[in-house]
Amino acid sequence: MKRVFIGGIVVFTGIITSLSMIIAAAIYAPHITAWSGSKLWFAIFGARQYGNEVVQSLFLGTPFVIGLVLAAIGLVILAKEYYTKQ
Repeated sequence: MKRVFIGGIVVFTGIITSLSMIIAAAIYAPHITAWSGSKLWFAIFGARQYGNEVVQSLFLGTPFVIGLVLAAIGLVILAKEYYTKQ
């Protein structure tokens, strides 16, 4: 039962982290004037091809990916506990 709580907390933490990055990028996206690809993904991950003076990205890619990894690890923990026979 303890692992179920741990898995749930890890999933919750990962989802909150990733959603926070998406919300921050969505709020910032209308202010971007030059981008490549999707405006939302550009705000999160950015692109270094424009040079440092004109880059208008938040560069939140690392925390976003960490949140996704945490959510995946938590789901693995929950799935393992669900299918483990006692």
